[in-house]
Amino acid sequence: MQLSPGRPYRGVFPVAPTIFNAAGELDLAGQRRCLDFMIDAGSQGICILANFSEQFVLTDDERERVMHGALEHVAGRVPVIVTTTHFSSAICAARSKSAAAAGAAMVMVMPPYHGATIRVGEAGIYEFFRIVSDAVNIPVMIQDAPVSGTGLSASFLARMARELENIRYFKIETPFAAAKLRDLIALGGAAIEGPWDGEEAITLMADLEAGATGAMTGGGYPDGIRQIIDPWQAGDRAKAAAAYARWLPLINYENRQCGLAAAKVLMKEGRIIASDMVRHPLQPLHPATRAGLIEIALGLDALALRWGQ
Repeated sequence: MQLSPGRPYRGVFPVAPTIFNAAGELDLAGQRRCLDFMIDAGSQGICILANFSEQFVLTDDERERVMHGALEHVAGRVPVIVTTTHFSSAICAARSKSAAAAGAAMVMVMPPYHGATIRVGEAGIYEFFRIVSDAVNIPVMIQDAPVSGTGLSASFLARMARELENIRYFKIETPFAAAKLRDLIALGGAAIEGPWDGEEAITLMADLEAGATGAMTGGGYPDGIRQIIDPWQAGDRAKAAAAYARWLPLINYENRQCGLAAAKVLMKEGRIIASDMVRHPLQPLHPATRAGLIEIALGLDALALRWGQ
């Protein structure tokens, strides 16, 4: 398969939060400022409509507005990954085809799941990803995350990469991610175009050492993640490890205390966006938790806190 320009995609591809106003409605002007900040902060690509984008609280119409608005505003400055996850094979394929037609560089998809009891077996998952792969002419990233409750072995992921044309990228967020990345790379060989780290970079150093070539993190501090990734890719492990140690308290605070609200809080504090509203039934951060996040980010001179000043 001939690769399109820019591939393989590597580096820092954070998730953009979906921006709402104080009434909980889409703020598309704020969304554009969010994207501009993320690019200025060093994002080498951006993912939209992911779980950390609150995709699960958006209507289909809102998804379309966010997707088209983001792709038009980014306008090719960096590649944009569109999350198209859905339980239905046909709907996921249609979403993916629409994203590709609109200019997405890649789609990201979780395996089909619904709640704790409705599960699809391996044969059904394989057919699901075959249908999605066949619907597009861009790479498909499989998001392997605990939230789905669906086990995807490294051998099964590698098999899909070898046999399905567009299954090429893998965001590994499961426990012992580094071990799984090593197995995936060993089993899949050249078919594994993008073994990626996720989960807010909490395991980034171990995952880089295992062979990860990309990181999909929260969108609040791409500048900090670049300080880790850039020296690593230049062969300076010591500098990368020192940067990781420096930024790890903020990574940990986002991952363990704040979740998807972290990026919005940092962007609002830095006057990039007007509101850090998360959509109900999600709740805003406790004031003390919010203050703790900002205190750590200030100590690191995170760009988000001064970009909009």
